[in-house]
Amino acid sequence: MSDQAGGDADTCYIIDSLEQIGSQWRLAVLHDLQGEEKRFNELKRSTGASSRTLSRVVDDLQEMGFVDRRLEEDAPVATYYSLTEKGRSLCPVFDAIDEWAREWVADPEVAVDERPA
Repeated sequence: MSDQAGGDADTCYIIDSLEQIGSQWRLAVLHDLQGEEKRFNELKRSTGASSRTLSRVVDDLQEMGFVDRRLEEDAPVATYYSLTEKGRSLCPVFDAIDEWAREWVADPEVAVDERPA
């Protein structure tokens, strides 16, 4: 990728990464699938996404290789979603964001200059 806008290659990789995973719903689904595979309705409840939004998001994530879909045709028919190896590789990233958020976002009452260095 070129650095047409004056940025360096590292910045371009960050921007490209955020374009793939950076939407609110993509992040919510990827984070929610970290622990286990889930059915569509479980994801819908836990993320708060509408059926239409969730369907679009899991389709996009599957197409990009972050999520696997498994169809169980026994009664009742169920669709399960889980992270692929690529999706699981984001777990440490979510852990780091969670740690950062606990320090810097979790308590908005703490002034920035009172936070640990």
